[in-house]
This record gives sequence, structure tokens and C-alpha cells, in this order.
Amino acid sequence: MKKSEKNVSKRSLSVKIAGISLAVMLAGISSYCTGLYDVAAKDDDVVTLRVCNWEEYIDEGGWDDDETIELPEGDIIGVNPLYKDFEQWYYDTYHRKVKVEYSCFGTNEELYNMLSLGNEYDIVCPSEYMIMKLMAENQLVPFSDAFFDESIDENYYIKGVSPFIRNTFETNEINGEAWSKYAAGYMWGVTGIVYNPQIVSREDASTWNILTNDKYFRRVTIKDNVRDAYFAAVGAIKEDLLTSDSFINAPDYSRRLVEEMNDLSPETLEKALDYLQKSRDNVYSFETDSGKADMMSGRVVAGYQWSGDAVYTMDQAEEDDFYLNFAVPKESTNLYFDGWVMLKKGIRDDAEKQQAAEAFINFISRPDNAVRNMYYIGYTSVISGGDDNTVFDYLDYNYGVDEDVDLSEDVDLSEDVDLSEDEDLSEDVNLSEDVDLFEDVDPSKDVDLSEDVGLSEDENPSETVDISETVKNMGKDDTPETVEGIDADDESDDELDAKNMMEYPLGYFFSGDADDPDYVLITDREQAERQLGAQYPSDDVMNRSAIMRYFDTEENAAVNRMWIEVRCYNIKNVPVYIWIVTALAVVAAIAVLIRGKIVERSMKKK
Repeated sequence: MKKSEKNVSKRSLSVKIAGISLAVMLAGISSYCTGLYDVAAKDDDVVTLRVCNWEEYIDEGGWDDDETIELPEGDIIGVNPLYKDFEQWYYDTYHRKVKVEYSCFGTNEELYNMLSLGNEYDIVCPSEYMIMKLMAENQLVPFSDAFFDESIDENYYIKGVSPFIRNTFETNEINGEAWSKYAAGYMWGVTGIVYNPQIVSREDASTWNILTNDKYFRRVTIKDNVRDAYFAAVGAIKEDLLTSDSFINAPDYSRRLVEEMNDLSPETLEKALDYLQKSRDNVYSFETDSGKADMMSGRVVAGYQWSGDAVYTMDQAEEDDFYLNFAVPKESTNLYFDGWVMLKKGIRDDAEKQQAAEAFINFISRPDNAVRNMYYIGYTSVISGGDDNTVFDYLDYNYGVDEDVDLSEDVDLSEDVDLSEDEDLSEDVNLSEDVDLFEDVDPSKDVDLSEDVGLSEDENPSETVDISETVKNMGKDDTPETVEGIDADDESDDELDAKNMMEYPLGYFFSGDADDPDYVLITDREQAERQLGAQYPSDDVMNRSAIMRYFDTEENAAVNRMWIEVRCYNIKNVPVYIWIVTALAVVAAIAVLIRGKIVERSMKKK
């Protein structure tokens, strides 16, 4: 277009101007046209942004129309991949073209190896411990001052990141520098146990010791990586300390909890080895991704999961009318996150590329895009939205219930969000005697869960309103139960709804104030133990969360030696007779060797 405009100008001037004045004017036009060429060249330049992220960890678009999320702020639907939408947004906003080269990695170690082998990326999304490692190795570019300027409309990250996450990034350091200087959060969560509440009690699921609980022999899974496995082991072997009143009520509880969960002393390593070897002899499998399918199929009744995968597992099981729960161990939970960092070898002091990289982070941090990602991948964004309520409204869209029902004082559960082992969630609907749904089934025995995971084809265990149906499905008489002495048949729908509703405070995440009344979700009571409790754990759960630090070279070597003994061979399980046979075989081999030498010498003498 600019080239066409330039030619028109030339034609017009050539007709109107002659002689010396023409030469003078043409000289001026020549200078003007040179400026146009420079602008055109800049517009035609394309900034290439090389992005490397986890597999299936961004909205790829292609949603059906019936997947549209209708929120007060507007409808949300993913048509194109989010990184393609970024290219258009960047051009519309900054009038520069950007081309995203998007690729993926499978594990943090794979990403690190790719970088070590010379693969160059501008921006990558590793987990917290790999971010710490890259910071320690001075491989990262700090964000510009402009990235933190909340007065800039397009700075969606700094304006919308959760106060809880922001505080975490600003108060943790590597070599005296805050994580926030180099890293911007993307997704976050905690670790815990997904379990079948028909077979596994919540008490059993609320401790890391479930991994060695022989009631669930070969029916529980553990994560197949050293960091997650070690965290669980430390929690289990230090259960008495971590759950003691003196420890929990200590003024420096949070600091001490992090220290205990990151204990790499030789004594703790030895105890963790013993615990994990016992776990190996009890669990169904060490897994990275297959645990979700094993839970949904009924092969196992409990599994160690990241909260994002836990939500996916519960969602998929629910489609088959099979209801699973999520419990956070009472000892501690691992607070994890994935975040965006810029690499020195990619950015190379290129200001335009750094601007594009920071703009990419801001674009995917826009509240509507955060919702797109959460819907598509199932994990929880670090974005709360600031003054924008899109994310909170999305939660209400997923988990909210009719707020017109009056939550009376005797069923006000605002103080019952604490899911610690001391909480009795069965106070209103007594489940303490109903954990085993079949009187004549022994949960410790092998059961073909592929057929028995559903109570009946039409039953929805989450619908606790119909008490008589619940009783029938438990194999008992088809007579109404009572809730706190009230006959279920005599209760109004509103009364039953109120008893199954709860207030779920989320102020700690959205505003930084745990008691903020503007961020209290009215939801089904069961959601505290299911998807909502996994996506946005209660404030009590977050108080007992701990971040696992990265291991330095020496620590990493010690942990890996322990892990090899866990995964490759458990020498303690070798029977005595095997040792005897092995010793005899060695002696026999030595005897044969000696006899051979004697015969050889005698032959030489002859």
C-alpha cells in the first residue's frame, strides 16, 4: 500500500512542477520516500519467537460451539491455537509482526538436555525446581522494568497474578535474587491422593502412608520420579513430627515445614529409601501418566496425583457415573508451579525479541485467555484477574450453586473448609458409618472394580438429596434415612439444598485476604473433596504446603543413588536361600577355575 501511495505522489508532482523547482521538490520527495521504505521494511520485518512448553499445555483451539463459556464479562471460546491468536493480537497492539515457533518437551530433564545440546529457545516453561536451577546457572534474562508497570494496560500478568502466587515468587530467592525477577507463573497446584471413596476411607487417603498401607496391596500408585516420590517419603516418615501440635503451632511453622520437607541428610535419605522400597512392594505401579487411566478403569483404588491430573481424572470418571475424591495428606503437600522464563541464548540482548516474549506472557495471562487454558488443559492458572472477575466467575460457572437458598447458621459451613484429619464432614449427613457401601464386601480383598465401581447404572453418588435411593444402592432396606433427625421425605427441596451447600472462601488466592467476603463461592459441599478442592485448595491446605527446592550437584547425586536402589533392585528382599545358592555357585566357579589351572600346569610339565 505504501508503495502505491508513493507512486501516486510521484505522478502528481511530475505534472505540476518543472525546471529547478522540480529538481528541488524531487530531492525532497526522494528523502520522504526513503522514510517510507524504512517504515515499510520495519513493518515487513517479522520477529520470530521460539516458544517451548509442555505437551498439551496450552489451548489449541478447535472448540465446538456448545463448549462456549458464557460469563458476565462475555462469551469465551477457543477457535484458534492461543499462540496463533497472540500473533494477531501483537500486530494489532504493537503494529509489528511476530511469528511463534511453538514446540514441546515431555519432562524438565528433557528440556534441560535439549538446552544443553544446543537447542535455542527464547522462552520456555519449566517447573519450579528447574527454574531455580536455570537461575543458579545464570542462564536467564531478567524481565524489563516495563513488564512490572501496572499502569500499562497490556501488562495483564502483573495486574492479574494472584496475590498468593506473587508473594511466593517475590519472597523466594536464588543467590539473593527473587524468582519474580526472572520467572512469571503459568499454572500451579498441589499434590495429593485421588481415591475411590467406596473403598478407601478419607482418613486413609489423607496421609502419605497410604502408599505402604497393605489394605490396598497392589491397588495404589506412586509417581515415577525421584522428587515427587521423595517428598511423599519424607512426609510419611516424619508424620508424627509434622502433625504434632507443637510443630504446627510454632510461630515459624512455615519455615520449619519447608526445611523438614527438603531434608537431605544421610539419615533421612536412608529412611526414605526404606520407605520407598516398602512402597515398591505394595503399590500397583510407579507411573507418570498411566495412573489416571488406572483409576478410571478401577484397576487401582487410590493414586498419587498432581492436582491438575486429579481434576482430569475425576472429570473423566464422572462422565461414566463413577465418582472419585481428592485428599491432601495431613503431613504436607508439595506446592508446585510451572512458569515462563526467557533464555539468554535465545534473546541475545535483542530488545524487540524480549518485548515479544514479555508480550506473549502478558497475552496468555489475560483473564479470558487464562480461562481458555484452564478449560482446555485442566490445570489451574496463577491468574486471579485483579479487578477483572472473569476467573472467579468461571469458578462460579463450574461449581457455583443457587445462592438464593438460605444457608442457616446450623448449616453455615464457612468454617468447615478445613479438610484436616480432625474435621468431620459427616456431621450433617452422617457418612461415618457409610464408607463401606456394601455390608458384605471386604474392601481389603480383591474386587473386580471394572464392574463394581458404579453403584448402579443410573446412580449419581453426588446427589445426596435422594436419601432413599442412596440407601437402596447401599444394599439396605429401601426406607428413608434421616438427616439430623429430620425425615428426608418431609424436608423441602430448599432445606435439603441448604444442607448440601457450603461457603468456600477463596480470598487468599483472589485478593490476598482469606476472609474477603467478595470471594466466597457458594458450592455443593462435596466439592471441597473433589474438583474444586483440587483446583483451588482451601486456605488450611495451603498453610501446610511446601515448595521442594532444587538439588545441587552433590545433593542430586545422593538422591539419585537412593532412587536407583528403589527402582532397580531391592536387595533387602532377596531370600536367604538365594544368597546361599549364589555363594555356592561362586565357590564352585572358583573351584573349577583353580582345577583348570592345576590341570594346565600338569600338562606343561609333561
